[in-house]
Amino acid sequence: MFARPLAAAMMTAALLSPSVAAAQVSDDIVKIGVLTDMNGPASTPTGQGSVTAAQMAVEDFGGSVLGKPVSVVAGDHQLKPDIGASLARRWYDVEQVDLIVDVPVSAVGLAVQNIANEKKRMFITQSTGAADFHGKFCSPYAMQWVFDTRALAVGTAQEVVKRGGDSWFFITDDYAFGKSLEKDAASVVTKTGGKVLGSVSPPFATPDLSSFVLQAQASKAKIIGIAGGPPNNINEIKTGAEFGVFKGGQQMAALLALITDIHSLGLPAAQGLLLTTSFYWDMDDKTREWSKRYFAKMNRMPTMWQAGVYSAVTHYLQGIKDAGTDDPLKVAAKMREKPIEDFFARNGKLREDGLMVHDLMLVQVKSPEESKYPWDYYKILTKISGDDAFGPPDPACPLVKK
Repeated sequence: MFARPLAAAMMTAALLSPSVAAAQVSDDIVKIGVLTDMNGPASTPTGQGSVTAAQMAVEDFGGSVLGKPVSVVAGDHQLKPDIGASLARRWYDVEQVDLIVDVPVSAVGLAVQNIANEKKRMFITQSTGAADFHGKFCSPYAMQWVFDTRALAVGTAQEVVKRGGDSWFFITDDYAFGKSLEKDAASVVTKTGGKVLGSVSPPFATPDLSSFVLQAQASKAKIIGIAGGPPNNINEIKTGAEFGVFKGGQQMAALLALITDIHSLGLPAAQGLLLTTSFYWDMDDKTREWSKRYFAKMNRMPTMWQAGVYSAVTHYLQGIKDAGTDDPLKVAAKMREKPIEDFFARNGKLREDGLMVHDLMLVQVKSPEESKYPWDYYKILTKISGDDAFGPPDPACPLVKK
């Protein structure tokens, strides 16, 4: 007489079991695409290193989720928005990629975001810095995991002015990214009692930056703000060292610089440079443990972007596990429920606008005498809270509750 109720109970349990939940994974596989720059100027801080970080995350998660395998594919967008958008479209439509990560440079990142929104698939960027990504262009399918222009500019300017660096001159890349960095940093400098003495704007990839650095040096500003990315930022720092900027009592503050940039420059040229970062491999035991495993595979230490790929992929896979499905909006909701507290992020939280807010650090590049072992490059000057650095959600984002 108990056979039928028992059978019903067993069926109910089976329906709730992970084996049935696994049926909620589309195409019986979770595919993660690392869309990056494999051979261009962003390939060292992203590139194969980002692919390796994604693969490490999948391996550490066990290689599967909800009983289904997880695979990683890679593509090279060559820093071109049309190529990035075309690859993203093919991945989502034909190859059934569930999540795209990385995507250096904002123009490509915003193009890929449009495709993700159109196809209702997930995209988490680590190396797109445009604040509009989580502002007027925000999407329920897209997340910004590592930084934005406001966080780096505001974090650096605010903390440097507090330490007496109250007069600034900017060398600003003459395109949207550089101008955004200068605008945000200059606003903080003046609000906190400092002065902006001027700025110059070299075109992207200017071969000889001597005249621009000399103008900054002649301004006598305490801080020369480098508002731009590779290759100009590296060459400006190098030229500044050659012209004795640091020895003359001025300091340079890079509004975007990565540890691979410092490695390329060398400590004799980069010593004294101030910058803000989301991640430093030698910060504590957790960062060192993961970074040494990464180093064994790549023979260099990870950038904040590469570490952020690992963090985001891990959190995404946990979101699938918690949601019992790879449905993008359900996974995103689960990802917002849990704090992000791993080797990469401290006090991390994923906001409704898709921005992952977390603590940053102001660091100063060590002198050759201060560095005691390979890649021992930074002195951590202070921690910057995520709320201070990233600020409140942009009301231009339609996902933000008014």
